[in-house]
Amino acid sequence: MFDAALAAAAARVQACFDDVLSGQAALPVVEGMAYATRGGKRLRGFLVLEGAALHGIHADVAVWPATAIEALHAYSLVHDDLPCMDDDDLRRGQPTVHRRWDEGTAVLVGDALQTLAFELLTRPDGLDPGRRLDLVSSLAAASGMGGMVLGQAQDIAAESAVAPLTLDQITDLQANKTGALIRWSAEAGARMAGADPAPLTAYATALGLAFQIADDILDVEGDATAAGKRLRKDDAAGKATFVSLLGLDAARARASALVDEACTALAPYGAGAETLRQAARFVISRQY
Repeated sequence: MFDAALAAAAARVQACFDDVLSGQAALPVVEGMAYATRGGKRLRGFLVLEGAALHGIHADVAVWPATAIEALHAYSLVHDDLPCMDDDDLRRGQPTVHRRWDEGTAVLVGDALQTLAFELLTRPDGLDPGRRLDLVSSLAAASGMGGMVLGQAQDIAAESAVAPLTLDQITDLQANKTGALIRWSAEAGARMAGADPAPLTAYATALGLAFQIADDILDVEGDATAAGKRLRKDDAAGKATFVSLLGLDAARARASALVDEACTALAPYGAGAETLRQAARFVISRQY
């Protein structure tokens, strides 16, 4: 059920990207946008679509915020890969945007994807304007100085810190850098319906942290070919991670407990949220 739903969400988001970007000027920045938004798990878009379905929002409406969050996530990866940030040469097994083109183009690709995300949030026909505004406002908060960008800044600061981060500090950093966009993705369906997002907030908070712990485990044990990117960078840089602080066994146990917590948070939705429960289990069992 989950695999099929994830694949269907990915295909729907890709079709939306293809439609939006087709007919644009044949410039490197547009080519780079298409390149940067191709492939990946599309987990965030999936969460938007599944949360919308739980609240009776049609996929034709929900696909716009689902594509918006994938555009914003892609922007964050393009910029994160730059030499001034994480300096990565590979993403999803392909050259990163600044390697495929150049750094200036990569900066503009990221900028354009960020603004595209907010443009897409104005598109859903049939959605109350106040709810569209709520989507825009909440995504701005999740992605900006109180969310993802804050997490990125915390991560950069940690590289030059005198002492490695503590467990509480890493948890806070990742709640911003990774977790904020995952929370928004899960909450979007409730926001579109004008419903209480609290159960999905609790679900996504636990899911986001489990996702990052699983990433840290994969960085130690994973296969670079399957991951499509360079691994073991944090260890080489001497950065503290959930694995370095907890150890592999305790990190796995913590991630598993968080998945249980995420699944429990979905109790108000009953059997209708089973695909979201499967998504939580996927997060800690994935190999990439």
